[in-house]
Amino acid sequence: MRIVHALLVAGAPLAMAAPVMAQHVDHSGHAMPGTQAAGGEPDAASTQVNEPGNSAPPPVPADHAADRYFPKARMEAARAALSAEGRWTGSAVIVDKAEVRVGSGGEGFAWEGHAWYGGDRDKLVIATEGEGAFGEAAERVEVQALWRRALDPWFNLEAGIRQDFSPEPRRTYAVLGIEGLAPYWIETEAHLFVSHKGDVHARLAASHDLRLSGPLVLQPEVEVNIAFQDVPDLHIGAGMEGIELGARLRYEIRPELAPYVGVDWERSLGGTARSARADGEPASAVTAVVGIKAFF
Repeated sequence: MRIVHALLVAGAPLAMAAPVMAQHVDHSGHAMPGTQAAGGEPDAASTQVNEPGNSAPPPVPADHAADRYFPKARMEAARAALSAEGRWTGSAVIVDKAEVRVGSGGEGFAWEGHAWYGGDRDKLVIATEGEGAFGEAAERVEVQALWRRALDPWFNLEAGIRQDFSPEPRRTYAVLGIEGLAPYWIETEAHLFVSHKGDVHARLAASHDLRLSGPLVLQPEVEVNIAFQDVPDLHIGAGMEGIELGARLRYEIRPELAPYVGVDWERSLGGTARSARADGEPASAVTAVVGIKAFF
């Protein structure tokens, strides 16, 4: 009996391994996926599995799954409300410059600003700028009404009308240009103006905010005006009309309110400079400025 018992104990592992060993069958006569069958030809089914892009695309959804469980009209209203959340409308009034200028030619004033209303893609913009001397009528007054369309997150297309109320004779211009934020955070503008008299002008401008320390911000800027032909009525010569360079150091009491001081240099060029000298006016001027920048 002891001998029989020993044989049963010794044979138990072999009996347990038998099903596992039985699984290792010779498959040499069968073609595995991606291999050739016995006749030497690739298996069509396996080749179809391995070739990419041969599956039919899934059907395009033609309905909304929620409509199967809730009233369709109610779900359409919910989807419309969700879509409306992505729309945005706002407005702002921005005073870029409101300043007093003091120079060898006396004391004067200047302003520049705009207001806009619209969304993140389309806006209506009303812009104005001008300058003059105290005690006299403003020598330059300009108002623009523009449609602004976002081209990308950085630049906008602008088109509209510009009306000059001073100097005389008055001019009305069609406006086309771009404005936005160039690399290195340089604010840029480039506009083309065509008057109702047919004269064509261009204006290029750039500025950059240099944050010095805390609320102190230094803003250098440049503006170039170009005329494509002589305009005797406005004492403008063809070519570069003039250039203006400035630097303003502002103190941001808060982001929407900042007084500043600075310096501004203007220079007439070419035929415009000759016309200014003929009228007894200097071709260039340097002024100290004190003003405020704000937005609402």
